[in-house]
Amino acid sequence: MIVLSQDEVERLLPMDKCIDLMTQTLAALARGEALLPLRTVLLMPDSRDAFAVMPAYLGVPKTIGAKIITVYPGNHGTEFDSHQGAVLLFEVEHGSLLAVIDASSITAIRTAAVSGAATALLACEDAGDLAMLGSGVQARTNLEAMRTVRKLRRVRVWSRREESARVFADREGKRQGIAIEAVGSAREAVEGADLVCTTTSAREPVLLGDWLRPGVHINAVGACFPNARELDSAAVAKSRLFVDRRESTLKESGDFLIPKAEGRFGDEHIVGEVGDVLLDRIPGRRSRAEITLFKSLGIAVEDLAAAHRIHHNSIRAHRGVEIDFGGKKC
Repeated sequence: MIVLSQDEVERLLPMDKCIDLMTQTLAALARGEALLPLRTVLLMPDSRDAFAVMPAYLGVPKTIGAKIITVYPGNHGTEFDSHQGAVLLFEVEHGSLLAVIDASSITAIRTAAVSGAATALLACEDAGDLAMLGSGVQARTNLEAMRTVRKLRRVRVWSRREESARVFADREGKRQGIAIEAVGSAREAVEGADLVCTTTSAREPVLLGDWLRPGVHINAVGACFPNARELDSAAVAKSRLFVDRRESTLKESGDFLIPKAEGRFGDEHIVGEVGDVLLDRIPGRRSRAEITLFKSLGIAVEDLAAAHRIHHNSIRAHRGVEIDFGGKKC
């Protein structure tokens, strides 16, 4: 068994390669080449914190595993990641444990890579005015993903803490080699943008439908529980909604479930999964004026595919710490 750290994951899973991998994985899911039960979530008493177990099976390449994480939204702005834990990777022939891999880095990279895959499919080809709502780990990786799939001509970032937005703009501007403008309100960031990524820990809307210009594409990343959302009902209602997994959206997405409960729309408002677009079962963007929305919840097959690729790359690069963990008869 190999143990792989956060730094090693970032070396072994570059963003451009991960976007290609997530594209393949979502297509495989749509073809029925995976088993994906809903995650089990244990909510901690009297808090917003959670412990989650996310199992999955992939048919190509054949592998099984699970991500086991804690989700502590209050960690935003501290030295701790909001998502912490491990991805456990097993082989299918004998059920042996192959690897234990840092989950924080996998989550950060694969989530943004899925946003990149969705953006490549759904955004206008010349989209390049990006609004980032949020300034944490997911903002950093989603910015990298947007740069990978579109040529950015302008980037604005907003955060509830102005200082966090300024720090993000300075740090990521230097790291990415682009100019990033920290702005004082979410509306100022979004107005005129044709790409929007919401990557916050908000429970109430930070993005309003009235602010959206025709032709914008939105990646809604931050909210992952039924009682939390980043978009108001108008924003979701006026968008063509695509998801990573329909079943998960119907059970877990406050961005969808809250306006549905208000009577704004029914289940039919979900156009389909990104994998359906990849397989040409449904159309993606149909016009330059259309507003498209990808609601990302994050699903275990994404973690599993990423873990398999990381494990493969670690063997080739001789990375990680090998441990005799048992499982074989003496």
